Parts: sequence; C-alpha cells; structure tokens
Amino acid sequence: MIRVAAAGDLHVGPEAAGAYRARLAALADHADVLLVAGDLTRHGTVEEGEVAAGELRDLGVPVVAVLGNHDYHSDEEDDITAVLRDAGVTVLEGDATVLDCGGTTLGVAGGKGFGGGFEGRCASDFGEPEMKAFVRHTKDFAARLNTSLTDLDTDVTIALTHYAPCADTLEGEPPEIYPFLGSYLLGEAIDSAGADLAIHGHAHKGTEKGLTSGGVRVRNVALPVIQHAYAMYCLEVPEAADRGPTRERVSAW
Repeated sequence: MIRVAAAGDLHVGPEAAGAYRARLAALADHADVLLVAGDLTRHGTVEEGEVAAGELRDLGVPVVAVLGNHDYHSDEEDDITAVLRDAGVTVLEGDATVLDCGGTTLGVAGGKGFGGGFEGRCASDFGEPEMKAFVRHTKDFAARLNTSLTDLDTDVTIALTHYAPCADTLEGEPPEIYPFLGSYLLGEAIDSAGADLAIHGHAHKGTEKGLTSGGVRVRNVALPVIQHAYAMYCLEVPEAADRGPTRERVSAW
C-alpha cells in the first residue's frame, strides 16, 4: 500500500507563513509522500517561494512538486525552484523521480503542463505564429511527460501536473475557459505511457474525480476543490504475479 497525499494551489504569501504547515502536522502519520500540483505562490515572487519552501520543509515524508502558472508570473520560476530544492522538495519539469515506499517503488513524472483544450474543442498549431507557439508548447511538454512516464520502471507510476489532462475534473468551471485549464494532449501522453494515476490542480471550481480518454484515473487536488489540507489516495499494489496491465495494477483506494 502506498499512501499518497496530494494538494495544489496553495497560493501562500508572507502574511500567511506557517498557516499551511500547521495543517500538515500529522502528515507523516498518514502518508508516504506529498505531491504538490503547482501554484505554490500567489504572484511567483522569490519571497513567496521562500514561504512555500518553509511550509514544505522537513515534513517527515518526501515532497514532490511542480510549478503552476502563478509561480511563473514574476519570471522568477528558476529562483523559486532553487529555493524549493534547497528545502528538500523535488521539483519536476518534464522529468521524473523514483521513491521507495516501504519496499514498493513509486515513480512520479510531471511538470507544469499547459493548455489548449480538449477533443473537438481545442486549439491547433495552424495560422498565426502566436497560436502555433501556444499549441507547440503543450505538444513539447506532453512528449517529455510521455517519455518520462514510459522510462519509469516502478510498481506504481503517477503523472503530476498543474494543468488538467481531462475535461471531467473541470466540471464546474465555465466551458469557455477550458482551453486555458488543460489539454487532451496531456491525457494522451498519460494514456500512452499507461500511468496508474494523474494528479493536477489549477481548476479551483472544478471537480475532484475524472478519467482520461484511456481510462486512467485523474484527481483535481486544488485546495478549493478538496476542501482539506490534502487529499489521500491509497494505492494497493498486487503481487507481481497477479498484476495485469499497468493501468489496472492499482486495485484499491
């Protein structure tokens, strides 16, 4: 059993330093890892990044995070990443990490991701250079996400992004802004790699549970959605001889 705690859209600032950390006091008693799905800060300043690092430092479990669009706002994303890593947080951007959870290996691949929309209602890399660049950014990230997931040789694999890989978990948001909340290209990358679970944030008015087109379970863990300090997902892994295809290996929640 791997116990995954996950949250996104912390949006911390200096005036609230310590408030989120107080809600994580018993985390190590309940979880094997904490996954953070982006938007750790409000405006993407290094000062806010230092607050986020303080909230996530020395929690007693590994912390794996990706950045979100807010963390890029002030063009200080590299400095924020460095501050988080100095605090012991693993920050992913198109790459992966492997954790040993009591003898069971967990592979997490991810990054911020990007938008573009979903099947039948999506942008395409046609026309103006600005539109081509918009869509190609998502395509490039989706390719890196797929490679990172595919290269993992672990008992369980999780895709961690800020932007959504399916439309299900956006229900509650205005349909007009779906293209700015996620992309089906992320879902295709996850399906192709056969991940066990996809976790994202970003959609504050969305829905917690959904599926990619290929049937991979998706969870929107934005704090306004889950209404708790973190959501818990318990992944029970069968013995090797009993395992089916990758996306069917996690048998209980």
